[in-house]
Amino acid sequence: MPITGVYFIPSNPNASTALQIVTERLRAAFPNEELTPIGRWGLEQKLLRDTPGLLPSSSSNKKPPNPRYMQFLSLTHYPTHGFIYTSEPEKPAPEPNQSQNQSSPGAPGPVNGIAPDHSPSPPMVMTTIPPSSYGTLFHHFTYACQPFWCHRLTLTVPNGIVYEVGDFRVRLGDVRQTFPTARVRGTVIEIEWRGPSVVEAIPLDQEDGSFSAGVDAGADGDVDVETAGIDLASSAIEESDIDAEYAATASLIREFWGRLGVEAREAILIPNVGMEVKNRLRRWKKAESGVDAKVDTMVDGAGSVIVERAEEDPDPWSGTDVARQFMEVLRFNR
Repeated sequence: MPITGVYFIPSNPNASTALQIVTERLRAAFPNEELTPIGRWGLEQKLLRDTPGLLPSSSSNKKPPNPRYMQFLSLTHYPTHGFIYTSEPEKPAPEPNQSQNQSSPGAPGPVNGIAPDHSPSPPMVMTTIPPSSYGTLFHHFTYACQPFWCHRLTLTVPNGIVYEVGDFRVRLGDVRQTFPTARVRGTVIEIEWRGPSVVEAIPLDQEDGSFSAGVDAGADGDVDVETAGIDLASSAIEESDIDAEYAATASLIREFWGRLGVEAREAILIPNVGMEVKNRLRRWKKAESGVDAKVDTMVDGAGSVIVERAEEDPDPWSGTDVARQFMEVLRFNR
């Protein structure tokens, strides 16, 4: 799973986008690179938000609940599955006499040890589904669950451009809103690190519980043997190493973006980034120690849902980090 960062530059409805400016800045910042498009890419995101309660509001001064969101995302460079990201149900507030016992020194920390770049968002749950079920499930929520969920926005990048710039792959394109009204929202840029990576050295787990050499199922749909450049045993990699690599790569991505001199909304080290990589490392360690780590339909100890693997999908969790990042910068709270 490549480590990425996503940037979004908003634009006014009747103004031109920053796509041309970013392209020109890329050429100026990297004069020794042959900035020739190597492909096309696209995305579609559908945002749903929960509807207000149907009952009259209470006369009490209770704080209204935080809005809940459900986002459907498809990416052309991850064609074997779609992504669904939804808000977790809110937990009931503790009783007043229990509030003093909520923060003890021995309480466990968050599952993902990487600190977010900004104030934390409401807890979200990620899952992936086969493309054949993607549209069906969306229509289910917009039709059968209409009293509870409201379709707020549909956004697309219809014809994005892909560049190779040194150790980075850059995808950029204009974001167009197609529902409820058609308009241009801005320009989105994905920066993917393609250099040596500890994360890419973690092999993929198979249905029978074995682990194969890394396979990249995301590079624009191609399935190739992964050339991570690093060969390590499971005992040589710890979760802290994953945190450190995400932080170091985030610095490289920010340095890359800083050379362009363009202001943008950023999504890199957002909540839960790297969760699936850590889950895969845990299963690899269990398999190496002789514990049955067969992939099945279950919820693992980290709270991440593991779906039954489809035969045509070698890595159903590939792309979840960049999907979270796109959903973060494109979740226009309206």
